[in-house]
Amino acid sequence: MPEVPKDPVIVDRRSTIIEVMRTTDHSDDPTTAPDAVNVPTTSPLRRWAPVAASAAAWAALWHWNLPFWNWVMYDTIGLDRTDHWGSGIHFFFYDITKIVILLTGVIFLVTILRSFMSVERTRALLGGRREGVGNVAAAGLGVVTPFCSCSAVPVFIGFVSAGVPLGVTLSFLIASPMVNEVAIVLLFGLFGWAVTALYIGFGLLIAIVTGIVLGRLHLERWVEPFVFETKLRGKPIDPSQGLTWDDRLEMGRAEVLLILRKVWPYLVVGIGIGAAIHGWAPENWFAEHATGLAGVPIAVAIGVPLYSNAAGVLPIVEVLHDKGLPMGTVLAFMMSVVALSLPEIVLLRRVLKPQLIATYIGVVASGILLTGFLFNAIL
Repeated sequence: MPEVPKDPVIVDRRSTIIEVMRTTDHSDDPTTAPDAVNVPTTSPLRRWAPVAASAAAWAALWHWNLPFWNWVMYDTIGLDRTDHWGSGIHFFFYDITKIVILLTGVIFLVTILRSFMSVERTRALLGGRREGVGNVAAAGLGVVTPFCSCSAVPVFIGFVSAGVPLGVTLSFLIASPMVNEVAIVLLFGLFGWAVTALYIGFGLLIAIVTGIVLGRLHLERWVEPFVFETKLRGKPIDPSQGLTWDDRLEMGRAEVLLILRKVWPYLVVGIGIGAAIHGWAPENWFAEHATGLAGVPIAVAIGVPLYSNAAGVLPIVEVLHDKGLPMGTVLAFMMSVVALSLPEIVLLRRVLKPQLIATYIGVVASGILLTGFLFNAIL
């Protein structure tokens, strides 16, 4: 094969789609010849009609997911909503469907967006800003996205794969389940503005400071390599050059299938664990033993493995407080339940290595412990 003249733009890039096309023998496939790299092969109608139909289907699935599983489990099969196992089985099918829908939509959109910019360029743009600005923005985004700890994982994966600094994405992952409008409204209704304001302030502080601390440690080496790879038709590429809309849409579809194939066993196991322990807490034992200085550590140790969102755990928090537990202890319990959970850890394991997961849990749990002690001293 004759030598291809070197293009200075391509030389500066580690791997681009043009390099792939030019260094592969296309003699038997005229549709992939070098001259056709930037030539659209699909008419606008044939390209965008399926995209519009898929977007409508995605929105419908998201909207009808909960009503559908309510109808199947409670109205058709006849499971008891108030029974632990009945609600757990409903939760398993509803939540696993919800996270698959979220993964599909978020990963597809993020892949399309990152096809216009390389991971390195994204990191350079965000990394050049004053330290903490990105963490504050990510924590603020978490406040307006009321996800539980597992539902926030798809967005976290999308941010990391797009090149957003790891510390910034972790600020979002903490803030989204811990501090959101649902938690704020319910807390205000139960305990008033003073407790709610302290909870919001300390929750955001934990998210921002944890993100900054973990960002300074430069732990990207403990993220699974496939998260950072951008591929087109199985080959690594630089997404910032030489792509048509057909290429970008193909990348989105391929990335969704790749991520789903890699995470589905962890998804099933994680949500299965979550269904078994969903909404469960040893209230009487907790009220009896989580007292004194040991109360906050016991609350956090019990809360971390459990799985619930803010709406699900707040009734338990109210009961524990009515039984005489200090406010700092019960709010530390709430924070640990919503911000850290065993199902979330199982899901994160597919994209993060154990060293990073352990570091993340340790730093967040330490922040929650400190918050609990401070709350008990203040309130």
